Amino acid sequence: MSSLTLGMQPGKRLTTWFESRLPQADQHQTGQRNIYIVPTVGGLFFAVVLLVLLVASINYQLSLGYALTFLLAGSALASMHMTHGTLRGLQMHLHTSGPAFAGQHADVDITISNPGAARYGIGLGWRHGTERAWTDLPARGGHTVRLLMPLPRRGWQGVPTLVAETRFPMGLFRAWTVWRPAARVLAWPQPEPAAPPLPAREAGETSEVSRSPTPSSEGVAFDGVRPWRRGDTLRQVAWKKVAHTGQLVSRDREASAQRELWLDESAARTHDGDPERCLSRLTAWVLEADRAGLAVGLRLGGREWAPDAGEAHRRALLNALGSWGEG
Repeated sequence: MSSLTLGMQPGKRLTTWFESRLPQADQHQTGQRNIYIVPTVGGLFFAVVLLVLLVASINYQLSLGYALTFLLAGSALASMHMTHGTLRGLQMHLHTSGPAFAGQHADVDITISNPGAARYGIGLGWRHGTERAWTDLPARGGHTVRLLMPLPRRGWQGVPTLVAETRFPMGLFRAWTVWRPAARVLAWPQPEPAAPPLPAREAGETSEVSRSPTPSSEGVAFDGVRPWRRGDTLRQVAWKKVAHTGQLVSRDREASAQRELWLDESAARTHDGDPERCLSRLTAWVLEADRAGLAVGLRLGGREWAPDAGEAHRRALLNALGSWGEG
């Protein structure tokens, strides 16, 4: 057992040990072996009331008192069976929304499938949290519940342990099941709020475009594009320009080469040498270059990502910054 575990309080140590024994999976099916049920505080008070009614009925020989006591006790037992049955047989599937910036939240969607009769009052939430997202399930139907997963730091982070619970129908018992997902979410570095301007181009790189834009056959000029020619691939077509103007144009490779920018660790290094601040600055520069329409390349940790533009390339660079140093 690790020193961290030994330093925990007995309750937390027991919880950590219990969760470590749970299998990790992005699918969870409830059954007899993974549903737990205990009386609630209201259920314990209800039991005390039943005991008082029973004692009073015995002392005063009240036939109606006996009838009321056993009727309420039977209702409580039926409630316990229904509470347990509300969770039994459910199938749950987890889906994550993908990367997000550190300090924000990632969306975690949980689809619950109900193979039987309608279920009511089912709550989903994080094991170590108090908030629950409550939902009802139609007969032989399903529903998707969205939870917000906090991302306090950069890097890969496992989805926390989940719990599904219910107190339906009378609130006398609480039944729950614990689920340990296998999915992980990547947190990109948080962009530096007041990042310096984009670094100057290296010596030998072509300076910013200075020639006039290429005119199209219609007399309309575009920056970095030219009229489509036979032999151009689909990747060369500037689809955003096509959608905006209705004219078929392709990217001009010569003009694109003049709008390339390389980013590396040395240019983003801060005065205190903090690598996390360096990654935050690189993140801000990647976003700024993407907004400016530059083809940006990245040199990081001995690896290179060639200059390119577009949503897929931007995400690839942010993924590299988010997972840097994690092996």
